[in-house]
Amino acid sequence: MQDWIPFIFGFLQIGHFGWRDVLDILLVALVLYRILLLIRGTLGFHVAVGLAVLAVFFYTIQAVHLRTMSWILANLFSYSVFALIVLYQNEIRRGLAHIGRNPFFRNLPDPSSEMIYEAVVQASATLASKRIGALIVLEREIGLRDYIESGIALDAVLTYDLLINIFIPNTPLHDGACIVQGRRIAAAVCFLPLTVNPEFSKALGTRHRAAIGITEQTDAVVIVVSEETGSISGVIGGEITARMDVKKLTAFLHQAFESKLPKNQTLSAWKRLYESLRGNKKAAA
Repeated sequence: MQDWIPFIFGFLQIGHFGWRDVLDILLVALVLYRILLLIRGTLGFHVAVGLAVLAVFFYTIQAVHLRTMSWILANLFSYSVFALIVLYQNEIRRGLAHIGRNPFFRNLPDPSSEMIYEAVVQASATLASKRIGALIVLEREIGLRDYIESGIALDAVLTYDLLINIFIPNTPLHDGACIVQGRRIAAAVCFLPLTVNPEFSKALGTRHRAAIGITEQTDAVVIVVSEETGSISGVIGGEITARMDVKKLTAFLHQAFESKLPKNQTLSAWKRLYESLRGNKKAAA
């Protein structure tokens, strides 16, 4: 045991720990954090868990010197780079697109975003006036590809007319949710998970429970139009805001997508760590 102590200290190089080491650790933590955010809510997360289990198993059999199994896994892992590219092609594409956005201008208003808000708000108001049920899911940071694949792919430009036509009764696309990615409608007739939270009233319909369910599992923003009452509701972070008019809905979308700290969205990992180290009284409360 005593022989291991000098080895551990020598490996960690505690005596030479400097600002470069701190920077290195922070960068690695940031990369891992962003990767987890990228794959959270998708099948890629479960694949990552499976790969982690295989890695632990591989190093375990190496430690106990199981040569045959080690040789098999070593040869399988030699092709792991190609397997990862195939398994995570969608996440890699989305991640590279996210990196390609200029971080210095990401908080500046995008002129086209106003048109998106206007289309969603006007379509919701029109559907509500005619008491046509609707369920519109707006993707944010966490990918919704798993739910998109459960519906009918559209990949069409988001417009007022298209949103209205999707939810017209007795049409092939009116059932289920419509998922919006950026400026495009990714899919319609999508299935969403229902909330099982007993705190919500049993009077809530399937659309409202599905809206709450998807926002409990992801950071998506959902607009629900009730076909029974004609009211518009906004859902984010598992919390629902009912009886919204055009003005409130517009403010709701602006707050969710353009403010530095959207409603019900937690602080960044670094700020949470900083505040916890400072012993922030509000966070403790």
